Amino acid sequence: MNRCVVWISAAAVIGAAGGLGAAAAAAGGAQPGTAPKTPALADPAYVLDFTVKRIDGTEESLEKYKGKVVVIVNVASKCGFTSQYEGLQRLYEEHQDQGLVILGFPANNFNHQEPGTNEEIAEFCSGKFSVTFPMFEKISVKGEDQHPLYKRLAAQPAPIGGPPKWNFTKFVVDREGRVVARFDADTADVRTGTLEPDLVRKVEELLAAK
Repeated sequence: MNRCVVWISAAAVIGAAGGLGAAAAAAGGAQPGTAPKTPALADPAYVLDFTVKRIDGTEESLEKYKGKVVVIVNVASKCGFTSQYEGLQRLYEEHQDQGLVILGFPANNFNHQEPGTNEEIAEFCSGKFSVTFPMFEKISVKGEDQHPLYKRLAAQPAPIGGPPKWNFTKFVVDREGRVVARFDADTADVRTGTLEPDLVRKVEELLAAK
């Protein structure tokens, strides 16, 4: 008799819990201790649905850049390609008014070539290369601690996908927020401010399309 009572009570508890869960789902909420379910991404090439921190710690939604042509680049201060800051800044200045924005993400993944703090990186960029395009906090662009933005970029089909092979890999995003091209730094441009010609052509093509 006691066993029957226990069984009936347990069933009642389970039923009540299920009812509460259903009610929560109907209300669009989440059960305590769980994250709300997010809808499946409609377009896996869309990469602006992230909130990231600017190099001064201010949070910023990348959605604000929708409608612009975006170049996302992992940067480093002690790399053979560091001089590309010069080329990136020049490209930004030439095409900013047409809708280009460059987003710099410092990363220390390659031979520890970005060892500085965010404050030191910001001072280096502004002091040595007069960088005015948006710079963000240092992140990891590959490996177990890879930032979610770079996980999305790496998940793209070839030839765009895969983690950066080195510093100054550029991912190009169209005005709809979709990543459409990738350009790895060319070893021929080591220690110069020269950017890959195909990158410049792609940016100008997307800007002209509007």
